[in-house]
Amino acid sequence: QQSYPHVTTSLPGAAVGCCILRGMAIRTALTLRLDNTLGALDRVCQALARENANIIGMSLEGTGVLHLVADNPVHVAGLLRNRDYMVEEREVLYVTVPNGPGGVSAAARLLSQAGVNIEYAFATAGSEQEMAALVVVVEDAQRAAAAAGM
Repeated sequence: QQSYPHVTTSLPGAAVGCCILRGMAIRTALTLRLDNTLGALDRVCQALARENANIIGMSLEGTGVLHLVADNPVHVAGLLRNRDYMVEEREVLYVTVPNGPGGVSAAARLLSQAGVNIEYAFATAGSEQEMAALVVVVEDAQRAAAAAGM
C-alpha cells in the first residue's frame, strides 16, 4: 500500500490510514435526464461550452441520468433550464484525495467512521496527476462534513 507522508492538509483530523485528504468543499451537483439518442450528451456539453461553463465532474448513467458538478452551478442550472431540461440541485462533498491505491478508501473510511452513508460517488483523475477529485453524494452534505471533521 502506497503512503503519502508529505501531503499536507488544511483539514483537522483528515489523516486516515494510508493517506491524508488534502481538501474538501461542499459543491452543488446538478442532475438531469437525457434521452438515449445520438448526440444527447454532446448537445449539453456544447451548450455549456458556448457559454464558457466548465464541467469539473460528471457521471452519466445508462438510464440517461446525468450528474454534473460545474464551476458555476447557478449559471449552468439556468442555461440547462432555458433549454427545457428539468434540473435538480443537490449539495455534495467534493473531496481531493491522493491519486493512488487507498486514496478513495481514505475518504470512504473517514465518512463511514463518522456514521455517514454514501448514496453514490464518482471520481476522476489523469494518470499523471498526483491528486484525484471525488464527488460524494450523501443525505446531508453539511452534516456529513461536520461529522467527518472535514
